[in-house]
Amino acid sequence: MGTAVATWLALILFAGAGRKAWRVDHAAAALLTYGVSRRALQRLVAWGLIAIELGLAGALLAGVEGAAAGAAAVFASFALATSGALLAGRRGRPCACFGGSSRLGPGSPLLAGALALCAAALALGWLPAAPAGYARWLTLALSVTIAAVAGLTVCLLALAREVGVLRLQAAGRGALEIEEEGPPLGVSQPWADAIPRPGRTLLLVAIFSSDGCPLCRSLAPAVRHTAADPLLSVAIFDEHADASIWQSAEIPGSPYAVALDLDGTALAKGTFNSLGQLESILATARARERGVSLAA
Repeated sequence: MGTAVATWLALILFAGAGRKAWRVDHAAAALLTYGVSRRALQRLVAWGLIAIELGLAGALLAGVEGAAAGAAAVFASFALATSGALLAGRRGRPCACFGGSSRLGPGSPLLAGALALCAAALALGWLPAAPAGYARWLTLALSVTIAAVAGLTVCLLALAREVGVLRLQAAGRGALEIEEEGPPLGVSQPWADAIPRPGRTLLLVAIFSSDGCPLCRSLAPAVRHTAADPLLSVAIFDEHADASIWQSAEIPGSPYAVALDLDGTALAKGTFNSLGQLESILATARARERGVSLAA
């Protein structure tokens, strides 16, 4: 049991260090979430974390005395840092836990805390002592094999998802935005209050759909894919159930999408028939929100 726990802790540390080292600039920039603002200091801290995680991982695998206590201290510090960032209202920002792409959420301190407890239990001898010789190496190999199978399963699922996304994108890019149709751009929309605004939301997305629209049904996976983005708040308005909103927004037909800022101001709009076209509306909205000029 002790060998298995030590191996899994080492693999998690290896994974965290590898993801940080793979895109160290992104991982370093994510440290801004924790108040590290100077770029030179960000890179120094990032490389320091990579070195600490790699060192602890190797020490755990080698059975070095004190490695488990060091891992417990590191994971506990991660739990405290992420808890502090959450209390400071930085939920949804990059957390640098597994590289710059990971996001800070309620599960971040919980995961770090659970790992700290596991490492502490190992350090205090609460787990069965690691077997010696052949049994120890067999336990180590089995743990690594299970981790490899889990990693391959995740990669396979991610590949299947990307294939589905590519199929949805194959229909072409660029939504049709006609100035005279839909809500006027740059104007706050009163009906936007019907779109929820969770704490992490950066952009509101209104999807106008109809029950009798075959294209709307075929685009349901694209809408679900978009709604899965934690920084977007997506609301679907039916032509009949939400007729008043359709009328207020002057929607010409379905499927139609409108992207708005958090104040309810329309930034981009258009008819779409693929995931790529829906994403083009979001990209246009982000560009306009940042004040970037778009080519005609």
